[in-house]
Amino acid sequence: MRRRLLALVCATGCLVSACGMLPGGHGRKTVTVWLMKDSASEEFLRRFTGDFERTHQDLRLDIRIQQWTGIVEKVRTALKDTSGDGPDVIEVGNTQVPLYADGGRLADLTLESMRDWGKDQWLPGLAEPGKDGNAQYGIPWYAANRVVIYRKDLFEAAGISGPPKTRDEWLADTEKLNSGRNQGIYLAGQDWYTLSGFIWDEGGDLAVQKDYDWKGTLDTAAALRGMDFYRRLQALGRGPVGADEEHPPQAGVFAGGQVAQIVAVPGLAQSIVRQNPGLKGKLGFFPVPGKTAARPGAVFTGGSDLVVPQNTRDQFAATAVVGALTGATWDTELARTMNYVPNKTTLTGAVAGEEGVAAMAAGAAHGRATPSTPQWADVEADNPIKEYMTRVLRGADPATEARRASRRITEELTPSL
Repeated sequence: MRRRLLALVCATGCLVSACGMLPGGHGRKTVTVWLMKDSASEEFLRRFTGDFERTHQDLRLDIRIQQWTGIVEKVRTALKDTSGDGPDVIEVGNTQVPLYADGGRLADLTLESMRDWGKDQWLPGLAEPGKDGNAQYGIPWYAANRVVIYRKDLFEAAGISGPPKTRDEWLADTEKLNSGRNQGIYLAGQDWYTLSGFIWDEGGDLAVQKDYDWKGTLDTAAALRGMDFYRRLQALGRGPVGADEEHPPQAGVFAGGQVAQIVAVPGLAQSIVRQNPGLKGKLGFFPVPGKTAARPGAVFTGGSDLVVPQNTRDQFAATAVVGALTGATWDTELARTMNYVPNKTTLTGAVAGEEGVAAMAAGAAHGRATPSTPQWADVEADNPIKEYMTRVLRGADPATEARRASRRITEELTPSL
């Protein structure tokens, strides 16, 4: 996950006991933990550190907040450090784990996750990118994903009694909402994360691995069905076919007052209301509908995993921190504090009282992540999926364009020798 919600600062660049907030650190081993900016509130980290150091009296936490800008190279450098002064635990974006695991620089935490950490209940969109073969390197911490943000008043005016439960209902309701000056939905033409969910629902994928080779698979029948649904839904609004959801920012478009729905993370509702206070109390949330009412649609799951570098000074101490942060007590507390989805499907009841987060949790139970290969970052750098979507929405033959995009994905996923 690439963005967070709250700022977290300490003048010396570290937090909690490392900043002198807790006495009695003499004689303890220090565990250095890198967490990303805005992942947790200062108050949460104070409470967690106090509890952890009370229950682990031989350990002291040194929590250091990192910026997302430039973090990949900083982590790579830390993983190669042989001085013993690097971090013992690192928060990383869930889709970044394959990048760091490549080359054997992360500790294998399979035994701990099987024995103590309830891996069978982990959200798949967090757990799968953290795994390579039978080895678990990334331990799920928290998740966030897209839902449908909608105007309750426009739904009511159109005679729609409640959120749709299936894709067919969603199309029918959106067509009713698409009248006069109002757009039934604002869906940019290059919102490939949303497209991915439709492809997964059809049983397709962006790319698959056979033996050791990856291949783009947008040209499969299942993936083409996902693109066809995207085309039909996108046509019920006036989203630009040649741009993604940030160009222009869809929160601003929604705030204009003539859009009934967007697909976005629930937190975007705060930005919408700031830009148009008249929408306060009029926004609702529902999971992206699935093919049947039996379950919501698949969604791209973002979020963070915790990893332990192979060069940690004390793997036992590092895993104690990971176990505490990702355990039921503190993972639930983090989700409530920051409006995240907890890392296990069995913990989603903790956020049931928040409409937007509850909608996220319903989708996250069936969420996925991008293909688990270090080379996927190369695909996103000049994303052929976006070009493919624009060409199809402008009337080009979907099968031809899908083959073209799949070839480009395959090329990017083939490491240079």
